[in-house]
Amino acid sequence: MSIDEELKELSKRRSQIVKGGGEDRIKAQHDKGKLTARERIDFLFDKGSFTEVNAFMRHRSTELGIKELQGDGVVTGYGTIEKRLVFCYSQDFTVMGGSLGEIHAQKICYIMDQARKTGAPLIGLNDSGGARIQEGVDSLKGYGEIFYRNTIASGVIPQITAILGPCAGGAVYSPAIGDFILMAEGSSMMFITGPQVIKTVTGEDVSPLELGGAVPHSQKSGMAHLTGENDEEVLSLIKELLSYIPSNNLEDSPVVKTKDNPLRKTASITKIIPEDPNAPYDVRDIITEVIDDGKFFEIHSQFAGSIVVGFSRIDGKSIGIIANNPVQQAGVLDINSADKASRFIRFCDAFNIPILTFVDTPGYMPGVQQEYGGIIRHGAKLLYAYSEATVPMLTVILRKAYGGAYIAMASKHLRADCVFALPSAEIAVMGPEGAANIIFKKEIENSEDSERTRKEKIEEYKEKFANPYKAAESGYVDDVIDPALLRIKLINALKIFESKREDFPRKKHGNIPL
Repeated sequence: MSIDEELKELSKRRSQIVKGGGEDRIKAQHDKGKLTARERIDFLFDKGSFTEVNAFMRHRSTELGIKELQGDGVVTGYGTIEKRLVFCYSQDFTVMGGSLGEIHAQKICYIMDQARKTGAPLIGLNDSGGARIQEGVDSLKGYGEIFYRNTIASGVIPQITAILGPCAGGAVYSPAIGDFILMAEGSSMMFITGPQVIKTVTGEDVSPLELGGAVPHSQKSGMAHLTGENDEEVLSLIKELLSYIPSNNLEDSPVVKTKDNPLRKTASITKIIPEDPNAPYDVRDIITEVIDDGKFFEIHSQFAGSIVVGFSRIDGKSIGIIANNPVQQAGVLDINSADKASRFIRFCDAFNIPILTFVDTPGYMPGVQQEYGGIIRHGAKLLYAYSEATVPMLTVILRKAYGGAYIAMASKHLRADCVFALPSAEIAVMGPEGAANIIFKKEIENSEDSERTRKEKIEEYKEKFANPYKAAESGYVDDVIDPALLRIKLINALKIFESKREDFPRKKHGNIPL
């Protein structure tokens, strides 16, 4: 065979692979409002930067009518996103529903290994009917190999998964082990057992989207960190997320030049926090006032609303933000908010991203269901996550910081590096009303005007304890500051603690209260 004939054969084979499942199935994918596996890659990566690997690998199984599967239903390779190296696999639903077989899994595992070795982020674009039944236990073995690699790479490289179609059964665990899950509204679904199985076993009648769509996973289960209207919006969110995080655990996040003045005053904070200590406000207004250009990339925005988490920049440098939000349930800590914050803290700590915590919480959520649901165990995760973190940690007490919640929200006692309090801060074992009713119970009951006495005792407690100065006297607050200077103080503190080092006892690993 001549060189021309060889090149012609190569071109023919590659053309067949690129076509995937064929024009009809590509059209069906487009009719659903979805991009194909290769179109998603083209949209995500810098133009012309993606290099496909193992394109010619093919399945060995021919049982039960399996015919030639182009690329075995997955496109794998590497390229650059905003000039940074990233590895990716993109499942091709046009090829046997993107089902995962032995070779399909091998291609993904190879990419995962290369990403870990080179210290580059891994992105999975999932669109698959699940395990390839025709390949039996070989397909299950493939999932196991993927899960193992997800676990080994955890905390070493960022692992981001976009659910852009079905993701069912064992397939859901790879995204769950990773760091961030994004879902496309209306076209993505994720569940362990589908509606038909649930109907058979429990009698419950539910549609696929009601069971595992972007809405239930972003609002109820908390599985979806971010959602977009379609494939393009989800892929754009991945690009934005990557801009805040480093490529691996040995690097720092990209620094972005900002025109926002580091000496800018933040006097408007005094107008955001109400004079009435029980009046709500949205803590996002505080966050956007302090950060660069008011740009806050929120994570889990629709889940556990009493706490807010997300990425931003201060003086051009990435920072992870955790904040109680008084506009939702007064900013209490409950099972979901503790889980949400703990996982975010651990990601930031694993990837060298400083943590800024804004505190305004009356405590942990009371209630029988919270206790039965394990608020003790879930609340302990928050204590564990902050205590274990070694990145720079800055804390700002905005208003209420009561009881165990005061300790849990990055207090000095959990080794926060710098704790600021605004003059509006109330730091105490409990709220003034409840404390006065307990401490001065007899005096109030024996008084001729019990209501007047109660109010007097509440004010007495506020004056003595429910303020930032008692904590400052004990060294638990580094400084009580003018809100107008908050941005300046935070920038200076970050510069001081960016070289922070912590040493812990040698051990295999701790035992977080899961």
